[in-house]
Amino acid sequence: MQIYKVGGAVRDRLLGKPVTDIDWVVVGATTEEMLAKGFRPVGADFPVFLHPKSGEEYALARTERKSGRGYGGFTFHASPEVTLEEDLIRRDLTINAMAEDDQQNLTDPYHGQRDLEARLLRHVSPAFAEDPLRVLRVARFAARYAGLGFTVAPETMELMRMLSESGELQALTAERSWKEIARALMEDQPQVFIQVLRECGALKVLMPEVDALFGVPQPEAHHPEIDTGVHTLSVLEQAALHKQPLTVRWACLLHDLGKGLTPEEEWPRHIAHEHKGLKLIKAVNERFKAPKDCQELALLVGEYHTHGHRALELKPSTLLELLQSFDVYRRPQRFEEFIAACEMDARGRKGLERRSYPQADYLRGAASAARGVAVQPLLEKGFKGPELGEAIKRERLKALKIYKEAASA
Repeated sequence: MQIYKVGGAVRDRLLGKPVTDIDWVVVGATTEEMLAKGFRPVGADFPVFLHPKSGEEYALARTERKSGRGYGGFTFHASPEVTLEEDLIRRDLTINAMAEDDQQNLTDPYHGQRDLEARLLRHVSPAFAEDPLRVLRVARFAARYAGLGFTVAPETMELMRMLSESGELQALTAERSWKEIARALMEDQPQVFIQVLRECGALKVLMPEVDALFGVPQPEAHHPEIDTGVHTLSVLEQAALHKQPLTVRWACLLHDLGKGLTPEEEWPRHIAHEHKGLKLIKAVNERFKAPKDCQELALLVGEYHTHGHRALELKPSTLLELLQSFDVYRRPQRFEEFIAACEMDARGRKGLERRSYPQADYLRGAASAARGVAVQPLLEKGFKGPELGEAIKRERLKALKIYKEAASA
């Protein structure tokens, strides 16, 4: 029995990055031997075990063979005869197909170290094309390591292009796709994830609504970058620079989908794109079964982001409707995330990345003023039921009028 550290742990150590997750491969062992050593089995499809003390995963060396469509269409074979090289060749990228023993002696049959130095994301073997999920994985690694100068090798990009055209991407489950998308959006440069998907034709298949934004012009006065797709990437980039959570990043990606529906004769204006885009945002949300908080914020940002930009001009009544839409009294965090998404949208414009966004503090102040209305005095006056609701609304509107006047003074 020989045990090797494999994959990301080896890659990141060689890159000088922190090692978080460690994967182990066991060569020359049987299930019975693992159980005898106290390992606990967890793998249903192939033998994976948890270490009796550390709890880390140890997998028996295995080979795999394509047996159907999609991510799950594989037959695995694990036995003591499977070599380390045979186990490594089934992996996606050369930089993930390296192993080291307990003395840090490197096994690198597919030249992963050379590709690390060349800053290349290159597939290990033609079997790469058997798993459509790898298109998303490579795009995610491109987003993670773009800051180090990594790019996708041309021959790997070509395989990804073939996969995108083959129809195999449609076989991916929503759950598997979302897991990769969510992880990619939380990388340092999530806009690179979208760029790579677009370059290989996968964006057109997975998110045609986002792909349709490229080449759609906007008024240059507000959008010096002009292209709506380029703007979307810039907004995503700003969201990452400002360490925004996943909910905000997802909303940033989808906020302008309605502009893809504007007839060409109306370009570069996009009248009512906020409302037109809601059905598209809903479709993307449902396609990937995005978590509820991501879905809700994306729809709200899509509908109201221009309200955010015009916050200082809004009438108190419109401001109150906005606050009601977000239920700021019970869910203040969601409104805070809306403000963040609006600010990222304002900054995601060529040359305007550092401009101030006074709307943010103004909206926070408005929410605070509305929340400051006390209910108890109204109850003491005898208001109840629907009448109480109307009375609260009147008092909040009054508070917002006073707030707006004070802010304008």
